[in-house]
Amino acid sequence: MRFDIYGRFQVEVRRENEEWIVYRAELGKRAKLHDVIIPPDLAAQEIATYLDDVFHEYAGIGQTVEQLAD
Repeated sequence: MRFDIYGRFQVEVRRENEEWIVYRAELGKRAKLHDVIIPPDLAAQEIATYLDDVFHEYAGIGQTVEQLAD
């Protein structure tokens, strides 16, 4: 799943070995974000809200984290 973080950058979230792994996605490459930990029992439909909580300091007024079409 890919998410736009307030128009500033994008992350990709993948399910690997029963864990959610977060990558920063940039122009054909990606780097693992070791400091962003998503609880393994969090449902996929709750990830955008969770990322909004994690990255809220980047938000402008009225902005939200948006899931992008794959």
